[in-house]
Amino acid sequence: MAVTVQEPAALSPIGSGHDDEALPQYHIEAQTSLVERPLRSLKHGDAFAVLDSYGDIGVFPGPEGLYFQDTRFLSRLELTVEGQRPLLLGSVIQDDNGALSVDMTTPDIRIDANDETSIPREIIALDRTKFLFRGTCYDRIGLRNYDTKPRHVRLALTFDADFRDLFEVRGGTRERRGQRSVEVTRPDEVTFRYHGLDDRLRTTRLRFGPKPVVIEKHRAEFEVRLAPGGRASVFVRAVFDASDIKADRLVTVTGSALPITSPAYPNPRREDGHAKGEGMAFALAYRDARRDLRAATADITTIESSNDQFNEAACRATADLYMLASRTEHGLYPYAGIPWYSTVFGRDGIITAMMTLWIDPNIAKGVLRYLAATQAKTSDPAADAQPGKILHETRHGEMANLGEVPFRQYYGTIDATPLFVMLAGQYFEQTGDKTTIQAIWPNILAALEWIDAFGDRDGDGFVEYARETEKGLANQGWKDSHDSIFHADGRMAQGPIALCEVQGYVFAAKRSAAKLAAMLGHAALAERLKDASERLREAFDRAFFVPEIGTYALALDGEKRPCAVRSSNAGHALFTGIAHPDRVASVADVLMSKDGFNGWGVRTIAQGEARFNPMSYHNGSIWPHDNAIVALGLARYGHKAAAARVFEGQHGASLYQEGRRLPELFCGFIQRKQRGPTNYPVACSPQAWAAAAPFAFLAACLGLELRHDRNRIRFRDPILPSFLDEVLIRNLKLGGSRVDLLLHRHGADVTVNVLRRKGDAQVVLLK
Repeated sequence: MAVTVQEPAALSPIGSGHDDEALPQYHIEAQTSLVERPLRSLKHGDAFAVLDSYGDIGVFPGPEGLYFQDTRFLSRLELTVEGQRPLLLGSVIQDDNGALSVDMTTPDIRIDANDETSIPREIIALDRTKFLFRGTCYDRIGLRNYDTKPRHVRLALTFDADFRDLFEVRGGTRERRGQRSVEVTRPDEVTFRYHGLDDRLRTTRLRFGPKPVVIEKHRAEFEVRLAPGGRASVFVRAVFDASDIKADRLVTVTGSALPITSPAYPNPRREDGHAKGEGMAFALAYRDARRDLRAATADITTIESSNDQFNEAACRATADLYMLASRTEHGLYPYAGIPWYSTVFGRDGIITAMMTLWIDPNIAKGVLRYLAATQAKTSDPAADAQPGKILHETRHGEMANLGEVPFRQYYGTIDATPLFVMLAGQYFEQTGDKTTIQAIWPNILAALEWIDAFGDRDGDGFVEYARETEKGLANQGWKDSHDSIFHADGRMAQGPIALCEVQGYVFAAKRSAAKLAAMLGHAALAERLKDASERLREAFDRAFFVPEIGTYALALDGEKRPCAVRSSNAGHALFTGIAHPDRVASVADVLMSKDGFNGWGVRTIAQGEARFNPMSYHNGSIWPHDNAIVALGLARYGHKAAAARVFEGQHGASLYQEGRRLPELFCGFIQRKQRGPTNYPVACSPQAWAAAAPFAFLAACLGLELRHDRNRIRFRDPILPSFLDEVLIRNLKLGGSRVDLLLHRHGADVTVNVLRRKGDAQVVLLK
């Protein structure tokens, strides 16, 4: 994901991305900060909503909107009472992310000069509930009169649908757009239509109950009469769909299509009136949405602890993961993040699946199956694709369909392919699901072939990247900003570029594939892969370790010169096991030094490096998922105290975040007393791999290993951070076994008690 916050520019591909004067590529324009006003996010399937604290959309400039398949289907929806905005009392996303709940009241209202028609504040309460479900955004506005006399108020909704592509919302400009229209299609309905240049018809229908007293193309008004203590409700349904212009009108619902008259969308024209009809639609959808959420998490592993704040963080992380996880024909897939990345990303999905494998292996299964199905089969320079390569991202908006951006089905990532093979190995090690591995084995072989044939461009044993098209991403690792790969003097590295962490991923991929090959009876292949991984490990140590900085280089440039820059990338070398044991202590010291670790976490680039900037996207910021990988790497080599310190820093950062939610990233300024971390202006929140990070931190500190072949759950030299005295793990699964475990900290020691066991899996504590 390439994001750089700099001066506004048109959304157009730039040069190589390695020129020091180059403008940012596919940047997110930041004329306003997402931290200025608290935003609320909802998601279901391919739809998501970004709302302000009132549940409104578009009152102020920003990313607010109702989005579907990378298009904004509703750009404005503002509620007023007697022409004024209500007074906000409280606004919260429910604990399971199922709905937004808003409490408001009327301000002091003077309708005219006659005091008898004035409404003092705090007389009428308004409560608003919004949620997404199966191609519809449901909105209920409840009113209650706490006065001793009747009240009559006029409520209004102002609305619009601009059908902007997400890349336009991010700051891009376009020379041409399709045709937009709006009409009042019924006494209780307004319909917006957009005939796109991609021959797609996108439609938003706003349906109201009760029937408005005034309905116009961009406004609906309601007269609400309230008896003393009386209640009333106004309902709004935003039903959105996209289809080929020549096709019958269908509503896309998480990969399938339902007619607009399906039971999911009851017809509001009932004998009992508009309000009751819409109220019934709201109630039924709300019930089904809650059931849907409960079913998604019914059999997962859960965590409770002695720390209520960590419990809140773990619950929020779980809710975020399953809100972001969309059901595809191949299984669950965690979309990357809201608002900018609510779609499939290969790298993000794989790393999220790795970090949550012990919580729910079904996520990993869905990711593996989806990426196997979309693996490139031919060479396509416009998509940076070659046979065997794993998908980077997919988009469904107008600009992607027209090729104005290259991301319709884009493969410009150097790391997703080896990460795919790594995940397959980890998934089988834990689950023993031979059926799934056999099904994707041809894809694993194709990925290994890509690594050697296309990934290693010059045959030196390292995997490098260089984009095939000027529209593609210039940098193709996880740090994919235009300025993220550079030399010690600040010069941009010239490609093809071999990233530090990618060599580790390739090493781990070949070791994983060797085990899978042996399991499937391919002994000769297993031996070749094992030998290749050891040769890579030796070559990596010779080429990447830089004694002058005490750690591994960020990358090698096209002339094989190391980018001698202290970075968090070296922590990924620990995570994958490619790091030589003799180097680990030095690498860990650099990561945890005052230049690397700022108190909240490990910076992407250490302070003092030429391009260090704590406010940048990749050159000094702090990413929770990156820190989780670093912690797993530190723990792998026995540096548990350092891993716990990283966990403590990230937990401390979460205490300053609304809902205890870790964002995509935050700034890398030094930790200061009585202050939280500094927010990044356009960070996604929630973000899938940030939501997965707490589970990875805990697994790292506990040294948790699940091995189906040995039928063993093992805790290797466990440690608990200072803020946790006890951890209760419920429904931990290994094969057909289920266990509940209580871990308790006694000073530096941790004990493990089995509270419940179903099945014969062994639980082992190894010191």
